[in-house]
Amino acid sequence: MPTRDGTPPGGDQLSSSARLGVIVVRDGDGCVWCARPFDDRTPPTREHVIPRVKGGPSWLENEVAACARCNRERGHATPVQWLEEVRLRGRSPRPDVIEAALVRMAERVREHGGARRARKALWSELRKLGRQDLIP
Repeated sequence: MPTRDGTPPGGDQLSSSARLGVIVVRDGDGCVWCARPFDDRTPPTREHVIPRVKGGPSWLENEVAACARCNRERGHATPVQWLEEVRLRGRSPRPDVIEAALVRMAERVREHGGARRARKALWSELRKLGRQDLIP
């Protein structure tokens, strides 16, 4: 039975391809940064909303699906910063999916702890989105 956010119990232990499948079902079949639909020529990749270099964990709550081009070009940019950048590049990002991922991650931290290194970046992004209600 799926958990409240639609992920299977123990979802963090899934194989990479199974994790990606869960993410695409949860968030939709298109790149979170450019909305390009996934197909054989544009396969999805797992993208960490809070980058790993900023302490972002490999939790389903912190992962979304992105095309390889957007994933590679983003580098370590923050989510809100990258949303603005892709808009300037003429792409059609999906900010609702990014905000939902940040909310899921904040709820997981509140309920279960963890992700100490990522919290500063997470709280900063939530502030930028006007979601202070989720910041302890």
